Amino acid sequence: MYMRKLTVCGIVCEYNPFHNGHIHHIQQAKVISKCDVLVCIMSGNFVQRGEPAIIDKWERTKIALDYGVDIVVELPYIYATQSANHFAKASIDILKMMQVDCIVFGSESNDVSFLHSLVAKEKQLIKKPGQSSAKAYEEMFGDLSPNDILGYNYIKAIGDAPIAAYTIQRTNAYHGKQLTGSVSSATSIRNQIANQQVVSNTTPMTNLDDRFLMEHYFPFIKYQLQVLSKQELAAIFLMDEGMESHLYKQVELAVSYDDFIKRAITKRYTKASIQRSLIHLLTHTTKQVVNSLPALDYVRILGFNQTGQNYLANIKEDIHLASSFGQIPQVYRDMEYKAAQVYASVLPLDKQAAFIKKEIQQPIIKKDSVF
Repeated sequence: MYMRKLTVCGIVCEYNPFHNGHIHHIQQAKVISKCDVLVCIMSGNFVQRGEPAIIDKWERTKIALDYGVDIVVELPYIYATQSANHFAKASIDILKMMQVDCIVFGSESNDVSFLHSLVAKEKQLIKKPGQSSAKAYEEMFGDLSPNDILGYNYIKAIGDAPIAAYTIQRTNAYHGKQLTGSVSSATSIRNQIANQQVVSNTTPMTNLDDRFLMEHYFPFIKYQLQVLSKQELAAIFLMDEGMESHLYKQVELAVSYDDFIKRAITKRYTKASIQRSLIHLLTHTTKQVVNSLPALDYVRILGFNQTGQNYLANIKEDIHLASSFGQIPQVYRDMEYKAAQVYASVLPLDKQAAFIKKEIQQPIIKKDSVF
């Protein structure tokens, strides 16, 4: 009996936190792609800007399934906490394993042809010694917005693979700190949550009691910068170009986390690059470990609904599905466990144990959804 091939769409997200703009993205991805299955690649405990996710990944998985995602897959810690090109490549590698037909992402320009032209032009990109990737991109392409930077990296990573790229219009400032109504940026919502302000008109998430903020980890950061040797600090992943000496000097002067970051930012060291380095300092992820990582060849499932479960059953013979924590390759599993321990370290001791237990739980199975 002939069976129609399913159309599978992928989206990449952090849901930090999940908000009304993400609901719009999910709805539009389904409309644009006419997909039968929607797969979401989501950052776990730590995110690409070099911060802890303000809400844990299990709560974010539940809400994504509630609002129409069929399968939530984790972007491994080490790729979720790198610059846009590494973040995008790993995301696309996972979507290729998940056999998606297309990807839909937010874009300030909302112009796929323009993003394809950047990929062609990128072959001419030359990064000068000591220059940040962001600065090199700016000199080559002009003042690109964050989602367009990610978008062209997605397209570059797709290469010749049979994955179509579609965009939806980004309608608010990516880093805007002020709420702009019911659809506001994740940055503005995090800012309000950090200040214990009401955000119920911008996000359907209600469990906001345990908030994870970078300043909560500052005592641990300061301690490690002060007690580790320069050689040990220099061995930390992304701690490059003398950053270890620079951060050691600045942390001695700082009176708070925000003060430390403001002092540490220079033309060479952007806020994001500093924060990503600090995350790897917290987890003691070394350059040696990262350089010896095997290729990403597995897919960790965080949650699914019935549609997602049926699709996973169809492809399970083709890929390495990690539907349990123990099925993750050892070196990646060690990283995820350590990241979970560090992430939970700011919780009361009784909550830490419960959180670590969640890290090794089975995927969330959603019986029904809001839509």
